[in-house]
Amino acid sequence: MTGILDAGGGMRAVYAAGVYDYLLDRGIDIKYCIGVSAGSANQVSYIARQRGRNAPFYTDYAFRPEYMSVRNYLKKGSYIDLEYVYAELTNEGGEYPLDYDAYAANLAEHVIVTTVAETAETKFFSKEDMKRNAYDPIKASSCMPMVCKPYPVDGVLYYDGGVADPIPYEKAFSDGCDKLICIVTRPRDFRKTKMKGARVTKALMRKYPAMADALENRHILWNAQFEAVQKLEAEGKCLLLCPNDSCGVTSLTRNKESFRRLYAKGYVDAQAVGPFIES
Repeated sequence: MTGILDAGGGMRAVYAAGVYDYLLDRGIDIKYCIGVSAGSANQVSYIARQRGRNAPFYTDYAFRPEYMSVRNYLKKGSYIDLEYVYAELTNEGGEYPLDYDAYAANLAEHVIVTTVAETAETKFFSKEDMKRNAYDPIKASSCMPMVCKPYPVDGVLYYDGGVADPIPYEKAFSDGCDKLICIVTRPRDFRKTKMKGARVTKALMRKYPAMADALENRHILWNAQFEAVQKLEAEGKCLLLCPNDSCGVTSLTRNKESFRRLYAKGYVDAQAVGPFIES
């Protein structure tokens, strides 16, 4: 089974929006999807076969203060309003609703990666945990530490899945994949460095010391996983899709021209998927 792993990356995930539109344009139907943070949200549209739905969340909606702003942080405790993004815009009757019936009817597996706030351990949600107009696992997976307050699902608080398992290739292979398309929105030669401001992080995350420790050491885990998928690519087990240039886009960047360029890179790079699946 060939799977697709989307490691997210905040606003850089517009690159993956281009990948999914290419796959839908070519009728490439992948039945195992595992997503982290914005990657899990991108995959919802792909599974629902809603070509073009992802891009506006970056190129249009992200510029609205309701989406992310200091005002949100001051009023609601989160810079990104997950309810606005994944409820008000996404629910039935919203500006660009998810076709939940198509999402649920698709036989593809969907694994959503989150981090438990209290323990910094990985929690995997599945498609069965997603309900009509109640996309809490996606909100939890996209809940960036220090940018957002932790998001509750069934009484448990969660943060972004990228803290505990940023590139969850081991989960994909343990679930039965023998080949994996891996979307990482960083250039191949990129390596994370230790996060600056450890004291500030510990202060902001004082309620969740395990999360503070995980954030301080996240660069070690991320680099090890990124190097592992590059090794798997050399062995023919993985296709790594990553931009040769992030176009200046960071996790919270808002620049329409940069978004368009990064989306286009994803669309072009996805041409490698067909030959990889057939090999």
